[in-house]
Amino acid sequence: MKKLLISFIVMSLLLACNGSRENKKDATGPEENKESPVAEDHTETKTTEAEAKTGPGTDTAKFDIEKIAVSDADLGDFPFFSLPEGLKTTNRPINRKYDVLYFPIDSIMTPLEGKVWKTYVSAEGGYKDWSLPYFLKSYDEAIISAGGVKIFDGKINHEEYERYHEDAQYMGEDGSIGYVGEKIKVYVIRRPDGGNIYIQLTGDSAAGKLNILQEEPFKQTISILKSDEIRKDLEEKGKAVLYINFDLDKATLKPEGKEAVDEIAKALQGNEDLKVAIHGYTDNSGGNTHNQELSEDRAQSVLDELVSLGIDGSRLSSRGFGAQDPIADNGSEEGRAKNRRVELIKQ
Repeated sequence: MKKLLISFIVMSLLLACNGSRENKKDATGPEENKESPVAEDHTETKTTEAEAKTGPGTDTAKFDIEKIAVSDADLGDFPFFSLPEGLKTTNRPINRKYDVLYFPIDSIMTPLEGKVWKTYVSAEGGYKDWSLPYFLKSYDEAIISAGGVKIFDGKINHEEYERYHEDAQYMGEDGSIGYVGEKIKVYVIRRPDGGNIYIQLTGDSAAGKLNILQEEPFKQTISILKSDEIRKDLEEKGKAVLYINFDLDKATLKPEGKEAVDEIAKALQGNEDLKVAIHGYTDNSGGNTHNQELSEDRAQSVLDELVSLGIDGSRLSSRGFGAQDPIADNGSEEGRAKNRRVELIKQ
């Protein structure tokens, strides 16, 4: 009887222990299972927050010249800034009364027009005396003290270079900036008269490059043909060459461009039987495809303006030829200006 009682007690104890172990296992397991997803969620949140700060969707302030404070500092004559002590221009600087230069603004190479000065800069004692920080800091402090603001500090990518470089025909000239891999700093000094000054610079372990542009609109030096001259050229030569002003790299007529088209309309109104083909031409500053499209669009703009002035569209046709058939040397701005033309061909 005692043995039976002892056996019963032992069995009861064993069952109780096993039950305790099972209960302990069930309590621990779900808690561990709950902790793992929480840790994973926390990691994902941190990653998302990091991406939100550094990813491509991050909002950045876009450049707006109207938000830049105006500087009325006395800057002297163009190009306004001398070289820092101990530095020199490597070759004769390029100095033009008018040209188009591209600047990285909001990481987009943006064409600006006006007076241009650009050069290579090196140390008078040779590359062993060259200090890129000295070059950059000298201009940074000088520009900011003149009321300038830095608006870009970085590089352009390969895609952006491929997009714009055919339009920048000056690339390869001394001091040209805008290649892939160049760390470029861009500043602007907003002027009260609208002649805003843009400065870009870059450099490496041996030398630097400096570009200065003061905005100034293109000034047409070729006079507008009057209606009687247009009519005479069409009758005697079979064509008339006109210089019609459009917005930079666009087919939008400027006010003086509309004046030139008005003279064409007067010439056509004086002879109801006269039909003309409108041929558009560009200089060689852009790629072939771009120039072809631009010349077509400009010729069409002239046609549309003539129709709006009452000329019957059946008397008109338009065609673009891009940079084909230049009538002057594209190596100078004067030559390029002559090549940017519209020809009226008597039909």
